[in-house]
Amino acid sequence: MEAVLEEQASGFDDHPLAPMVSLELNVATFKSQWQFCDRITEYLSDILGQGHSDPARYSNFLSVAANELVELAFRSTGEPGRISFSLYRGATSNRLRIAFAREDRESTGMRPSERQPLPGAGPDLKSDGTILLKDLATICRAAIRIEQDGARGMQIIADFPSAEDFQ
Repeated sequence: MEAVLEEQASGFDDHPLAPMVSLELNVATFKSQWQFCDRITEYLSDILGQGHSDPARYSNFLSVAANELVELAFRSTGEPGRISFSLYRGATSNRLRIAFAREDRESTGMRPSERQPLPGAGPDLKSDGTILLKDLATICRAAIRIEQDGARGMQIIADFPSAEDFQ
């Protein structure tokens, strides 16, 4: 299954995807209350559910994975600046992209051009988090990646299938 996830996640070109919504916040504001994770997740999940025959089911199912990714961003960012949450829709998938400045880049030993398949990329990502995200990727049939974005940036990118036949 891992090879399939890698193949699905091999490119992150947003051009074939139509932008749906983008939300940008000051990191200090985002980190000021843990409850923002739930509110942002609810907002994004409701938008992802639009256009489905059972929007509530699709939104509820994906909100679990989206919440874990938003919480991962909450734990991983500490730098001053902005954090953005963007949704894109394609013919067969929906993409959630979370971008922010990452704290303590040197601790990862990554060069800016390197991509990380699933977590292990930052100081706050522990092995139990890696297992959780791999499980989420399997359950949702999603391609979830974490990659370096420039010298100090980080992106969490998740491509969820738009099909509603979750197992």
